[in-house]
Amino acid sequence: MTINRDDAIRAEGEDLAALILRVIDENPGLSQKGIAEKSGIPLATINAWVTRRRGTSGRIDPDSLRKLAAVLPKTTVKQVFESTGRRAPANLDQEREKKLLRLWRQMDAQQQRSVLDMVEVMVRQPKGRAAE
Repeated sequence: MTINRDDAIRAEGEDLAALILRVIDENPGLSQKGIAEKSGIPLATINAWVTRRRGTSGRIDPDSLRKLAAVLPKTTVKQVFESTGRRAPANLDQEREKKLLRLWRQMDAQQQRSVLDMVEVMVRQPKGRAAE
């Protein structure tokens, strides 16, 4: 099944299928198979994203999106995340990670559960929308 690149563009911008198809179009020799091999993401998964047989809004593991971005030429992590309607995660430098871990270790079990619940709500928020 062939999908026209122009048919794959949503009104608000490129979705993941359109992004992948555009990058393949712009890079002769690049294919879904090549993307799968380089990223470690199964070919069936890449194909399901391109043909829209598998949804992309919030269900794709962030690590898979990072792997995809790493192998798509001239494509940023932000572009890949935004193509799924999600915010791109911020880079976490070592100092911030140490601070988060230090604070986490100071919390009791109830506080940790509360933080996890709050973070899960924040992560699920659609792009451009603040938590209510």
